[in-house]
Amino acid sequence: MFEPALSGSGPRLADVSDRAEAVALLGPADVRRLAATLGIRPTKQLGQNFVIDPNTVRRIVRAAAVGSDDVVVEVGPGLGSLTLALLPEVARVVAVEVDPVLAGALPTTVRERAPDLAGRLEVVTADALVVTELPPGPAPTAVVANLPYNVAVPVLLHLLATFESVRRLLVMVQAEVADRLVAAPGSRTYGVPSVKARWHCDLRRVGSIGRSVFWPAPNVDSALVALTRHRPPESTATRDQVFAVVDAAFAQRRKTLRSALAGLAGSPAAAEQALRTAGVDPRSRGESLTVVQFARIAESIPDLGSVQ
Repeated sequence: MFEPALSGSGPRLADVSDRAEAVALLGPADVRRLAATLGIRPTKQLGQNFVIDPNTVRRIVRAAAVGSDDVVVEVGPGLGSLTLALLPEVARVVAVEVDPVLAGALPTTVRERAPDLAGRLEVVTADALVVTELPPGPAPTAVVANLPYNVAVPVLLHLLATFESVRRLLVMVQAEVADRLVAAPGSRTYGVPSVKARWHCDLRRVGSIGRSVFWPAPNVDSALVALTRHRPPESTATRDQVFAVVDAAFAQRRKTLRSALAGLAGSPAAAEQALRTAGVDPRSRGESLTVVQFARIAESIPDLGSVQ
């Protein structure tokens, strides 16, 4: 298994730029020409907004801080804009693409624009929401992706749960989603994505991306979020049990936890008892709790044993 490059031991920023320059990255005209050749019309259903600015993909690779030992999973490579920028920097890119036309065309694009690097690319035609296996080889160490807006959070959480060898992630998502992911307890945007992502990782917002770098241009801005995996909270409860508590707490976020968890615990009185056992005020709300507190609550609800 490859170990991820340590911060500070990866490529210098100038090296990233120099090597990417040696690859024929895709510009606006290239993207449109490729799409026309393939008969591709970007669809909202698949969340397809193709990056058309080479400087943006260079920026994403720099922010990802991947190095020559990294095996990178890229979700939704599309026409290959980000793929071409990643290949010079890493040992291998495993591109997971749900659109069979795009998946079939990507190797050809790479051979034409970066022939010496084509051997570093593996393409998997699959839905990233359900993929559980990757081609044989070293386990993935990183995820770098322009995630489709409509499924960004479910895909992110699925990848974190499925590929435990991944230590770092750099994802481009809708700016509003980025704010929810990095939100801290007590903030207006703190919710289910914030808590579940924190079970796996430390998160930070590392930049904003304007609409003009995409084709077609979306109606919202984007942002980059960096995630670094850490050990989950020590708990006798499973992840699924903790997540069941999180889902119930935020299902009606204005309710007190005593009310919100009544169905899960069996009654309001049982919920209150569990909360007190966990050291949490029954009058508090989910938006004020840390992931560690949610884990303590899950431990304190006896009937959660059936949730695996």
